[in-house]
Amino acid sequence: MRIATAPEPSIAVDRLVKRYKAVTAVDGISFAIAAGSCAALLGGNGAGKTTTISTIMGLVEPTSGRVVVLGAEMPRQRHRVLHRINFESPYVNMPMRLTVRQNLNVFGMLYGCADVAGRIRALAEDLDLGDFLDRPTGKLSAGQKTRVALAKALINEPEILLLDEPTASLDPDTADWVRGRLEDYRRERGATILLASHNMSEVERLCDRVIMLKAGGIEDDDTPERLINRYGRSNLEEVFLDIARGRGEAREAAQ
Repeated sequence: MRIATAPEPSIAVDRLVKRYKAVTAVDGISFAIAAGSCAALLGGNGAGKTTTISTIMGLVEPTSGRVVVLGAEMPRQRHRVLHRINFESPYVNMPMRLTVRQNLNVFGMLYGCADVAGRIRALAEDLDLGDFLDRPTGKLSAGQKTRVALAKALINEPEILLLDEPTASLDPDTADWVRGRLEDYRRERGATILLASHNMSEVERLCDRVIMLKAGGIEDDDTPERLINRYGRSNLEEVFLDIARGRGEAREAAQ
């Protein structure tokens, strides 16, 4: 009789520490993200979100601890899995003088896509890029640049999608459009998404799980609904403020 075993997580972080001289950016955190799930890393500025994501991408060497992505230890084995993951952030610009098509072609080749031209055509149709596909990227509006950034993040049909404030500075309509595309992609591809965001309504909509960071450590970790109930709040933004301002600790002490 064969005993069923649980599937390996897409991302496994074990006692991760990252120090920059006297500053500890990440302080011994551990978590695992199940394949096909969407989790959020939340926390105020300096909580350790960006450092954690950068380590998962293999861009930052841990001071200690382990990060395993799709079975590969990062960053030592990142060459094994980089073509299976991707990253999107409005704070990372693509070359402005290249057209949208040229940028996507470059990234498609970097990620080793078998049919780059075909993939660009599919993304242009799905993400409505046709009107500006041959326009210099620097000439696009903020909403258009966001669509292009999403196309770049999906060019290789990644199994893991890492997102850093994907809808920052967008109007409500465009932001809702981006969230809808992310939901579609996760559902259709079974992709794993790890999201860092300050938009709590976005997190409540997209995420199955929330990992709350504070001062480089994990302050709490649960579903959005359970966190809201546990802190006696009506939404995740109020929970975030309780944790950021230490009110959650005061409530527990009073109880």
